Amino acid sequence: MARILVTEMVAEGGLDRLRAAGHQVDVELDLSQLTTAVVGAHALIIRSATQVTAELLEVAGDLLVVGRAGIGLDNVDVEAATRRGVMVVNAPQSNVVSAAEHTMALLLAQARNVPQAHAALTAGRWERSRWEGVELADKTLGIVGLGRIGKLVAERAKAFGMKLVAYDPFVSADRARQMGVELLALDQLITEADFVTVHLPKNKETTGLINRDLLLKAKPSLRVINVARGGIVDEQALADAIREGIIAGAALDVFAVEPTTESPLFGLDSVIVTPHLGASTREAQDKAGDTIADMVQLALSGDFVPFAVNVNAAEANETLRPYLPLAERLGRVFASMLGVAPPTLEVCCDGEIAGYDTRIVTLAALKGFFGLVSDEPVTYVNAPQLAKDHGVEVRETNCATAVDFVNLITVSGAGHSMSGAIVGRRGEQRIVLIDEHVFDLPPAANMLMVTNDDRPGVIGTVGTLLGNAGVNIADMDVGRAAEPGTAVMLIAPTAVVPDDVIDALRHAPGIISVISLTG
Repeated sequence: MARILVTEMVAEGGLDRLRAAGHQVDVELDLSQLTTAVVGAHALIIRSATQVTAELLEVAGDLLVVGRAGIGLDNVDVEAATRRGVMVVNAPQSNVVSAAEHTMALLLAQARNVPQAHAALTAGRWERSRWEGVELADKTLGIVGLGRIGKLVAERAKAFGMKLVAYDPFVSADRARQMGVELLALDQLITEADFVTVHLPKNKETTGLINRDLLLKAKPSLRVINVARGGIVDEQALADAIREGIIAGAALDVFAVEPTTESPLFGLDSVIVTPHLGASTREAQDKAGDTIADMVQLALSGDFVPFAVNVNAAEANETLRPYLPLAERLGRVFASMLGVAPPTLEVCCDGEIAGYDTRIVTLAALKGFFGLVSDEPVTYVNAPQLAKDHGVEVRETNCATAVDFVNLITVSGAGHSMSGAIVGRRGEQRIVLIDEHVFDLPPAANMLMVTNDDRPGVIGTVGTLLGNAGVNIADMDVGRAAEPGTAVMLIAPTAVVPDDVIDALRHAPGIISVISLTG
């Protein structure tokens, strides 16, 4: 059972899933007690107010995973978490629809002055002429950031008859054209747009991106929308530009400091503000709670976590996912075979899977290898660091030349290698090659690898010694090398073989070596 600390309001459905899995879920909403409450926690679930700093991570010595019930991670020191082997996960798809819809709500409200007109009318003033608006049809919408939310905004804005341009250095022109969007440089976008909407993460490169110098290049009719992260738009520069008539107005849902009731933008007639409501729908909160619960549960179980942000690998697709347990098992068995960390550890993916981004397969193999040799928990996050700490150079190679198997994973180092495959309709794991010896044996928790002279009677000797010791054999296969002379028996007994029996095997006639393997 793991202890999970929750420091902000998260949908109960997700927390109930964690409780049902047998975990202790402690809800502590007083952030002044965070440093004390986090001690002994294995998982921390937060939203945007909790600051997960390097200092906090230092205190939280048992922490395995930080789960952000939402998208943004500017309140989490991801680099510090990675150094400590703490996985950071989020729920990147939970609020995309809500954020896109809120963007459209602010876009329409800004175009038609809806909140201002409402406030005037409820205050007893009929100001029909004062709050004249503009149509969205035939206007140019500049989308800064064409990711998941930006794409949804583009789809919705297209339905209003808007012309779409975008700035995103990570999207190809062909991909943008498929969405009906023209890619432009940011300076050119700001000069052409009637509306600009921001959909970027907040980082060193994007903080203050929308500033006075940029706004000076805009049309006087420009209106700026920000439902992404506070600080990407310079609030003071934006307020000054509106007051001076450089641009027409703005609508913001996010601010550099939150929560806040003060901003240079507040009180300007042509500015609409909301208190970070982009994800504040029942649907988004339920999705975020359910998703983060699932991600935290996977992390605590040591499984692959699709939404881990500090795992140096692409998400495993349906083709690769079945090979992760195999790679981890191979890494573990190979570590027990070598007994020491080699100077170089190579993970090779061969066959159809070689056409994919297989970094996650390498991480799985490292997780298995160092899970056997390390005295600390090994995750997809800290496995590469453990390799560095042990002086192991990790190499990845891919090729598509497998002949006998559709796909093959090979772990090698220190002059030895071990290969595994998945076979049959049920997707069963098999060890198929150790060094130059061919096998067909499912990996087991306990195995013996017996190298012997390739001559009659040796197999009988081994079987007799094990049988006399009361050791039953669940599986066994004999692998011969291409060159005659030696053979290898791979044996899966039903229980751990006692040390005295292994010693007797080593001294038996025809036996060259006996290695106990852990799978």
